[in-house]
Amino acid sequence: MLARYACRPEETRGRLFREEESTFRSCFQRDRDRIIHSSAFRRLKHKTQVFIEHEGDYFRTRLTHSIEVGQVARTIAGVLGLNLELTEAVALAHDLGHTPFGHTGEDALSELMAPYGGFDHNAQAIRIVTRLERHYADFDGLNLTWETLEGIAKHNGPVTGQVPYALAEYNARHDLELHTHASAEAQVAALADDVAYNNHDLHDGLRAELFSTDELAELPLLDGCFAEVDRTYPGLNYYRRRHEALRRFFGILVADVIDVAQARIAALDPATAQDIRLAGHSVVQFSPDIWEQLKVIREFLFHRMYRAPSVLKMRAKVTAMVNDLFPLFLTNPELLPKQWRKDVEAVQNETELARIVADYIAGMTDRFAMQEHARLLGD
Repeated sequence: MLARYACRPEETRGRLFREEESTFRSCFQRDRDRIIHSSAFRRLKHKTQVFIEHEGDYFRTRLTHSIEVGQVARTIAGVLGLNLELTEAVALAHDLGHTPFGHTGEDALSELMAPYGGFDHNAQAIRIVTRLERHYADFDGLNLTWETLEGIAKHNGPVTGQVPYALAEYNARHDLELHTHASAEAQVAALADDVAYNNHDLHDGLRAELFSTDELAELPLLDGCFAEVDRTYPGLNYYRRRHEALRRFFGILVADVIDVAQARIAALDPATAQDIRLAGHSVVQFSPDIWEQLKVIREFLFHRMYRAPSVLKMRAKVTAMVNDLFPLFLTNPELLPKQWRKDVEAVQNETELARIVADYIAGMTDRFAMQEHARLLGD
């Protein structure tokens, strides 16, 4: 049974292009399925979070991360009485707009695109699902419902200030009410993202030997998790010990989000999904205490993992690749694949061409970007 404030398929605001409804799937189920079957979703398999694609088979990729976010989001949404399919659709789509080479690639592309309106991965995800996926006969994009698009655009909160061009372009055709908060389902997807990466970046950092288990055991939240494991399983194997501790850490974060969301929803007493959007604040958050402790953990990860010498060395290498490829395609658009030529022929200025080049580079996987750089530039 859905809660009163959940998004209901029968109350959807619909799709930009009208379609016949499925006889056996709700509109949000169809959205989720279209995202899973999209080319952009498959490419996440070879796009990385922190470590570059070839550095190891066990590190998270954007795909495994998205699956983990979807799992966490469904768990939280189920407890809160929200629509599971909509929650999962937003969770699975939230990283579609990411470039190759993680945040390093995005930083490089953002700088290169500064003269042409910038680059934002959330806005790029909207561009992908509304324009760049071209498989259907009747429309470009996936023709997702308003609720799913709203969730992708606003899961981190209202879009204020200057709206990224990739989002503004679509919003002019299909108003996503960017000034309001998103549905509770989308808010759950956003917090599930935080839960997932805070947990798995610790796993990946340990596997990469950027820090030790003993160092983790001294951090807030984690100290209690390790202590509990040691009490329950004295003398436990090294690998099992850290896995058990991180499993408990994961559970603490999920439980905290659920507890806070339940309390904030009870205080708001929303009667509809729109009441959540118009509340003026997020109803799905970490508690202040957990948030403060997470900030210490994230600061640790920033210095010991995201800015580790080995990671910085690779950041410099892949930044140079993006900095080489962008001007090369901008100056020589004939090097773009055939399916991009029609778009290139229609451009009227350099900004439009630059945005096509950004679309192409942003869609690359780590491996493909490296291969193209070697093929076109000989190194």
